[in-house]
Amino acid sequence: MTDGSSQNTILRVENLDLSYGQHKVLSGVSFEVEEGSCLVIMGGSGCGKSTLLKSLVGLLEPTRGEVFFNSSNLWASSPEEKEAILRSFGVLFQGGALWSSMNLLENVSLPLETYTELSDSEIADVAAYKLGLVGLAGHEEFYPSQLSGGMKKRAGLARAMALDPEILFFDEPSAGLDPLSSRRLDDLINELKESLGITFVVVSHELASIFEIADDSIFLDSKSQTLLQQGSPAWLIDNSEHDHLRSFLRRGSSSR
Repeated sequence: MTDGSSQNTILRVENLDLSYGQHKVLSGVSFEVEEGSCLVIMGGSGCGKSTLLKSLVGLLEPTRGEVFFNSSNLWASSPEEKEAILRSFGVLFQGGALWSSMNLLENVSLPLETYTELSDSEIADVAAYKLGLVGLAGHEEFYPSQLSGGMKKRAGLARAMALDPEILFFDEPSAGLDPLSSRRLDDLINELKESLGITFVVVSHELASIFEIADDSIFLDSKSQTLLQQGSPAWLIDNSEHDHLRSFLRRGSSSR
């Protein structure tokens, strides 16, 4: 169950192969995520970004390879050990997955009610605090239908943070947002990373967000069905040996 990762490596992926039935999506994927950093999973449409994320958060078992969180092997763990590992994760998929029949305080309270023994008043205090962290103080009684797209994303983030995860996984956080809301969400990710030391793994194809939030990144290639290279976007744009990767990072901007 243990491995030889460095002390600062919180997530390590080794030789991961992912398939849907007989359809291979990715093969031989290996990378590391440093504690307190933001790693962006990037690549064109159909390259397997969301598929990889599903495997990292315990939803899609690999056909080969291993996912280590700290010293624990996610897919080789017992059901009880796997559940404990997943408790250290916070996950936010594209839609936010808020319950429309619950207000924001109730939405954020749900994981606390399910997995902790806190009293009702303690749960309400923690939920209100998490909403405050994402800039939604005073919106506790609002329902998802009353929120803008950016506010829904932030509310989903508050709920993903309810159990104080060590690592947060985002799937296309900027999808469907206007540029201003997207920038605010990027700023929030950076703020939470710096103030709380949370590690982020973010799937994104939005260049502005990639360059704003990523300390590190991996590029998945649909043609070769593997990971081409790992590095910060700022370094890869000028130094990658892969023309396809450099073109991806330079698209739509003459300044890059």
